[in-house]
Amino acid sequence: MSKSLARVVAELEAAGLNARPIEMAAETRTAQQAAVAAGCLLDQIAKSIIFRGEVTGRAILFITAGGNQVDADRASALAGEALGKADAALIRDQTGFAIGGVAPVGHLTPIRTFMDPRLQDFDVVYAAAGTPRHIFPIAPADLIRISGAQVADFVQRSGEVEP
Repeated sequence: MSKSLARVVAELEAAGLNARPIEMAAETRTAQQAAVAAGCLLDQIAKSIIFRGEVTGRAILFITAGGNQVDADRASALAGEALGKADAALIRDQTGFAIGGVAPVGHLTPIRTFMDPRLQDFDVVYAAAGTPRHIFPIAPADLIRISGAQVADFVQRSGEVEP
């Protein structure tokens, strides 16, 4: 078991959850790939999107439904600072995960986290478990609890187009 996957498993167990990661036959780097592999709706995939705080230099996590996109202005307002693109080195250094397998829990350092309310529309959602081939099922309320996420509106509204 990889170190990344082991951290996620340890965090789930420490939280008293029976959510076991599932190894997929194919990569689940994208929300669409994960939804097909899990046999669920696209919005049941809890995407972990990392931005870099322009003032603090810290990674900030936005957990969003698979079909939604983060609105940079709304996300920046929530974070209280301008947000920029997080590069692979920052993501690896602060979360311990590689792009394509960033889990919403099990980070190397504490990370501010926000969650898309759309995920609460489901009994179960699926999140990356630290590798491009592993996901885990979890109730949205449990995901909020163990990630420390603040539920907030930070996604593009229907019909809006990214600049």
